[in-house]
Amino acid sequence: MALTLEQLNTADAASAVQMLDGLYEHSPWIAQSALSQRPFTSLAHLKHAMVRVLEQAGVQPQLDLIRAHPELAGKAMVAKSLTAESTNEQNKAGLTQCTPEEFAHIQQLNAAYNARFGFPFILAVRGPRGTGLLKQEIIDTFARRLSNHPDFERAEALRNIHRIAEIRLNDKFGYEPTLGNDVWDWQEKLAQHSEPGYIEKGQLTVTYLTDAHRACAQRISHWMRDCGFDEVEIDAVGNVVGRYKPAQDGGKYLLTGSHYDTVRNGGKYDGRLGIFVPMACVRELHRQGKRLPFGIEVVGFAEEEGQRYKATFLGSGALIGDFKPEWLEQKDADGITMREAMQHAGLCIDDIPKIQRDAAQYLGFVEVHIEQGPVLNELDIPLGVVTSINGGVRYVCEMIGTASHAGTTPMDRRRDAALGVAELALYMEQRAAQDGDSVATIGMLQVPNGSINVVPGKCTFSMDMRAPTDTQRDAMVSDVLAKFEEIAQRRCLQTKQELAMKAAAAPSNPALQICWEKAVAALGVPVYRMPSGAGHDAMKLHEIMPQAMLFTRGLNSGISHNPLESTTSDDMQLAVDAFSHVLAQMSAQ
Repeated sequence: MALTLEQLNTADAASAVQMLDGLYEHSPWIAQSALSQRPFTSLAHLKHAMVRVLEQAGVQPQLDLIRAHPELAGKAMVAKSLTAESTNEQNKAGLTQCTPEEFAHIQQLNAAYNARFGFPFILAVRGPRGTGLLKQEIIDTFARRLSNHPDFERAEALRNIHRIAEIRLNDKFGYEPTLGNDVWDWQEKLAQHSEPGYIEKGQLTVTYLTDAHRACAQRISHWMRDCGFDEVEIDAVGNVVGRYKPAQDGGKYLLTGSHYDTVRNGGKYDGRLGIFVPMACVRELHRQGKRLPFGIEVVGFAEEEGQRYKATFLGSGALIGDFKPEWLEQKDADGITMREAMQHAGLCIDDIPKIQRDAAQYLGFVEVHIEQGPVLNELDIPLGVVTSINGGVRYVCEMIGTASHAGTTPMDRRRDAALGVAELALYMEQRAAQDGDSVATIGMLQVPNGSINVVPGKCTFSMDMRAPTDTQRDAMVSDVLAKFEEIAQRRCLQTKQELAMKAAAAPSNPALQICWEKAVAALGVPVYRMPSGAGHDAMKLHEIMPQAMLFTRGLNSGISHNPLESTTSDDMQLAVDAFSHVLAQMSAQ
């Protein structure tokens, strides 16, 4: 019989510890210490309490916990001396049915890992969905993590231990993140659509108006209808729009959504999570026969990434009247213009101006998005409330010196363009760090016609600088550009710079941000406020209406724009619950 929170909260100390036995391998002290925080308002509250106990315990207890775990497919499995929980988990992952070759390979990895780190490899083999990773996924992860820094790998082992404990706790309480699983499954199914040249390699690439892109639009639209949306359409730029009407005609709408296109060889959750979370909420309202004082409009934006054409935020831009007619003549790598691609897709270009939204008809825009960074993952916090989307500028630059013989030119006679850029890059790193939350990057760096025995005479490079406010960003940019000129003058170099992009910061609307904060707090997890370093569709909608975002934690150091991008169905469930809570708050206003 499944436990309940009420039983745990009201039990005597010894009984409560017994109820939580087996969550952490041979380490009941973690649950015992966490129980001092009773009463727990939710399982998420309890999970986070245990995370904090281990975080505060120090390095040696953490290492002792890691070393209390058995090796994957190791001696304890062969000797059948695993705990019941570990036996079940390794069996679900197929590790008890390894071929001799697989078993030998895992033993080699175990030996190499132990030699490098001094503790066993820990992986939550039941995976982000709780149903088990494939053996090859386990082996690939094992091999990849061998290259981690020891301190980072210790933290990664602890994160996996907490995930193992989360799944075991779910089992004890008979808890299933049902809506999170549905959101997970939608994303898995949508990821079946990918473009030629990528799909054969198991890679995900969906760029604007390709066959894969159009297939995604059709599938999302069908799911929206299944969820009970009253109106579903694919608009003039390929956005998938679902509208769930308010209780009374004439009511305003809450706008939400995100993009369904991807970068090349990207992840499954960037953008798409923000479509499916509100879809799950609408489906629940429809199942309950419930209408809100306002309608809900969910938009799967057709283009945000700028991969096939140079136009970015095309989908959300069209909704605010920012679709530039000159984009239609842009050509992709195959020479196909955007106009031709839109006509081939059956879109009505003449209708693009008609899809511009009247901000007066909307309460605002909210967006759920995977963080795309390491912060929440490192803190072991499932959700983050976004305070602002960073404003950014991009420059394409040149440092110009004199190419000369690398052997005969004395060091004090050189006009080395690459060294000038190297000095600038180090300054940018230091200058951004002064602010704490600014970032500055030289992402492209090239010596045209460079040779191994030639002092670089020219260096072309990019600069990307971002900050939570325009004032903070502009101050950093001013300092960097001044340093650029100072370095060039001192090193007898010349400079060129071209502003390639400038985007204003998008601070969250205070009232909508508070809604997210109240929702997160109600779930029993910490309210963590953070800026968004990445750009999002919310930036465009911010130009005409209030906006606020919620982040979900990513696995694998929060990596994004990468096949390793991942999050758990438990965290997706929390995002759905938080979104539902926001809807309830706004309905009560």
